[in-house]
Parts: sequence; C-alpha cells; structure tokens
Amino acid sequence: MSITKNEKAKIIEKYGKNPKDSGTSEVQIALLTERINYLSKHLTENPKDFSSRRTLSLLISRRKGLLSYLEKTSKESYSKIIEQLGLRK
Repeated sequence: MSITKNEKAKIIEKYGKNPKDSGTSEVQIALLTERINYLSKHLTENPKDFSSRRTLSLLISRRKGLLSYLEKTSKESYSKIIEQLGLRK
C-alpha cells in the first residue's frame, strides 16, 4: 500500500498553505516524492515487478515536470522544496 490518509494529510499540512491545499506544486511534488520513495523501496525487494517499475518512471517524469514549472515560476520555492525533500538539482 502506498501512503495512508494520515500521512498524506501530514504532508499537505507541512508543505501546503493551509490543511486543504493539495493543488499547489510544492504539495504535489512532496506527495510524488513520498510515492517515489515507497516504490523505490518496493522495487529493491521485488526486482521483477515491471508494472511498478513503469509507474515509478511515470511518477519521476511527472515530478520532473512539476519541478521545472516551479523553477520557472518561483525560484525561491523551488530551492526551498529541493532542500526540504533532499532532491538533487
């Protein structure tokens, strides 16, 4: 199972502007990062799970697109989210 409602609510509360804010780029990037971390761990334990591998690559490309959008629109938010999530530039 991916992330629970409680974990998702905590992520939204931490990265969003208010507890109901799930649409901003920062929140979406944080949620995608959580799912990517979960799938990466899953694939180390189950290397032949090719559907999860495909899903992982789709999530990574979606996060990459959101990060490039955030970099174009708000450099300070981009650098802040990169630092908080521990992503490479």
